[in-house]
Amino acid sequence: MQELDILFQDEHLVAIHKPAGLLVHQTNLDKEENLDAMRLLRDQIGEWVYPMHRLDKPTSGVLLFALSPEMAASMVDLFTRRQVEKAYLAVVRGYTQEEETIDYPLSPMWDKRTGKRKKEAKPAQEAITYSRRIASTELPHPVGRYETARYSLLKIQPKTGRSRQIRRHMKHIFHPILGDKKHGDHRQNAFLQSFTGHHRLLLHAHKLEFLHPVKETPIKLEAGLSPEFEEILVKLQLAASL
Repeated sequence: MQELDILFQDEHLVAIHKPAGLLVHQTNLDKEENLDAMRLLRDQIGEWVYPMHRLDKPTSGVLLFALSPEMAASMVDLFTRRQVEKAYLAVVRGYTQEEETIDYPLSPMWDKRTGKRKKEAKPAQEAITYSRRIASTELPHPVGRYETARYSLLKIQPKTGRSRQIRRHMKHIFHPILGDKKHGDHRQNAFLQSFTGHHRLLLHAHKLEFLHPVKETPIKLEAGLSPEFEEILVKLQLAASL
């Protein structure tokens, strides 16, 4: 595999552009996968790294690591106090509202240690997601029970960090993300592959912003879209809006 694309690095932090299809770290949920961003980055820069958040395997974009336990603790504090701004781009089914705040609690999904569902029921946790529609499109192709294919390109800002929060929230408001095999619409996913020639999840971690805990300077990390994602937007007639 080619070297990871490093977006930022100093003596405290390092950020990469994680490609779609790469795990953040090893997990019992994907035991057969022998590559992950944590190990690849560690070997690439020759230092131990501590992931500060996670992106689902099919999600691409900005991924941040600390280079020491002390910096990891400082960044965890920023995330906990919601002082890290995250922005994603996503393509979803249908026409969404121009702006919307989804305030819908989500239950824990998996035991991270065993990779199995929790036996005991746990209460749903607060989960808030803000979305803004950047563009919409309508294609003259029937999909499922719909006579045409309608899609929206969204800027999404999760205010909390629950497991698969964006994907689950988009499903909750009946606008699932294209290419989402777990929480999406299989008819739309099949159309996406046949119409564009691609089948990836159309969710991308576009920006990450925070105040550096040590240097106290603003950090703004940004990852551009992959050529594949851009090609899909062109075919869906959504590229001109970016």
